[in-house]
Amino acid sequence: MEKYIYEHENWTDFSWQDKSISAVFGEVRLMQGKIIGQMNALGFSAKEEATLSALTLDVVKSSEIEGEMLNFDQVRSSIARRLGINTVGLVPSSRHIEGVVEMMLDATQRHALPLTEQRLFGWHAALFPTGYSGPYEIEVGRYRTGEVQVVSGAMGKEKVHYEAVAPELVKTEMDKFLDWVSNENRLDGVLKAAIAHLWFIIIHPFDDGNGRIARAITDMLLARAEDSSERFYSMSSQVLAERKRYYEVLQQVQHSSGDITEWLDWFLHCLKNAMLATESTTKKILRKAEFWKLHENTPINERQRLILNKLFDNFEGKLQTSKWAKITKTSTDTALRDIKDLLEKGILRQTEEGGRNANYELVASD
Repeated sequence: MEKYIYEHENWTDFSWQDKSISAVFGEVRLMQGKIIGQMNALGFSAKEEATLSALTLDVVKSSEIEGEMLNFDQVRSSIARRLGINTVGLVPSSRHIEGVVEMMLDATQRHALPLTEQRLFGWHAALFPTGYSGPYEIEVGRYRTGEVQVVSGAMGKEKVHYEAVAPELVKTEMDKFLDWVSNENRLDGVLKAAIAHLWFIIIHPFDDGNGRIARAITDMLLARAEDSSERFYSMSSQVLAERKRYYEVLQQVQHSSGDITEWLDWFLHCLKNAMLATESTTKKILRKAEFWKLHENTPINERQRLILNKLFDNFEGKLQTSKWAKITKTSTDTALRDIKDLLEKGILRQTEEGGRNANYELVASD
């Protein structure tokens, strides 16, 4: 049986081939600077909007990796409320969502605070406010006291992919990890984020929630590397897109003898792709900001404002009078009056498709 990485002596003296990762590492550092520059040119409210989008994606996608679907609008509202961002159409969110958001905001907005055992326990407790993960009772806000195995396959034919560090070693290993997070200052911040993610996953210190906490630690260290609590890209949504490879690489490295080149290479490419995805989001935010600047003196009521913002964000399907009425909770007559008003102002237009129900779209400004 192949040894696990943690069974080697001094297993945390990780090594890697600098030459293999130097090109992608350079690109990542360049793109970070470029994105921050683009965002600083956006102006205050657009920048807030970008941060809100990135953090919302991060929370939703990090849970989705674990197979849990969170309500997008609830997450967005929870983040907006906590950051004091004034945005229309806020909805109340569940206790569970509040907990996940709390952890993510603590990691990114207070990234400069030391990562301590107590802070990690607080995050874990926020993730599992009821003490249960689904139907199972788990140990919350403390390190696990049981074995952990990652298995797949039918009962009786299980295949063990990974067996985490023995429970009696978790505290010692975590003390060493937390000490490293606090005191390792020579390593570049982005590489430190990559190594911390892997190191934490290998220890697997909790009964459940290890993946989400590892990604929160990553976000915290990336915020430190950029010296900014503003988040403009979502690493978690990119991990979700590359989930299969994420698990493959994790598995390979878990059996290595300490060379983590392959993990760093994957992490840096994933980060680069996350930033590339942000460029298209930024374009959308810019269009929205330009639109509202152009129309700052145009009389637009709250219902119209709500729908127009939705059209700039992620409007699903086609805009019809009935959908307008449903979203704004008004009658179809009021909805039709709102739409006609925007048609006259040249903000909306009717699409080419005929049929019984007219569809409307934004008039392109570019």
